[in-house]
Amino acid sequence: MFFVLAKILGFFALPSNVLISVGVIGVVLMATRFARAGRRLAVIALILIAIAGYSPLGNALILPLEDRFPQWDAGRGVPAGIISIGGALETVVASERHQVALNEAAERVTAIAELARRYPEARIVFTGGSGNLIYDAGSEAELAGRLFESFGIAKARITLEDRSRDTAENARFTQELVQPKPGERWLIVTSAYHVPRTMGVFRAAGFAAEAYPVDYRTRGPSDLLRPFNNLGDGLRRTDTAAREWVGLLIYRLSGRTRALFPAP
Repeated sequence: MFFVLAKILGFFALPSNVLISVGVIGVVLMATRFARAGRRLAVIALILIAIAGYSPLGNALILPLEDRFPQWDAGRGVPAGIISIGGALETVVASERHQVALNEAAERVTAIAELARRYPEARIVFTGGSGNLIYDAGSEAELAGRLFESFGIAKARITLEDRSRDTAENARFTQELVQPKPGERWLIVTSAYHVPRTMGVFRAAGFAAEAYPVDYRTRGPSDLLRPFNNLGDGLRRTDTAAREWVGLLIYRLSGRTRALFPAP
């Protein structure tokens, strides 16, 4: 039930959806006796869409998430296992095109090729089922397994968790499946902006692991002054960051994490 509710509410966590909805309401009101209010709503929505799409707002929102955890320190020892978090594989496209399809978070899985080569004894774990309410075309895990084998990783090293639908379930089901031993060093590979929430839920699940952030969307503080040259890219960045901040809040309020903004 929580998953379904979260997906529905997630629609309104995206600024682009909210602003377009406000603009449409404004246009509809123009045809009624509330035309004046409708014009105001439409103008406000248009201005805010332009700000969210062209200004550095998206970068300002996502940068604190990306910089919350440092890059992984390889000098502390060899990992016993490496966990790749789902969210990079497009199951709907893959099912129709009969190919492994990746989205802009592709580094969550492509980074595994180098890590598996560097640490040939480490277990490789992928966690991700299907997070779709509609157009459910199977689990990401099946695609990840095919992709990892294409990297030359032996099938015996790969463990696939295919039940999880969100980050909290990634942590819970992976903990049950892997059952890490005390003292083992495990890495979690996910998008840098997604690391705080991921680390929070894995800690809450009792899985001590280290962050391996990938898929950075910004260069750093210099991007706080960099506007976007097209509306779509700016809105996408703002939506991505806003969804993650809302996710952190919901996970804390629902007890899925012990901190609002998990830190190293």
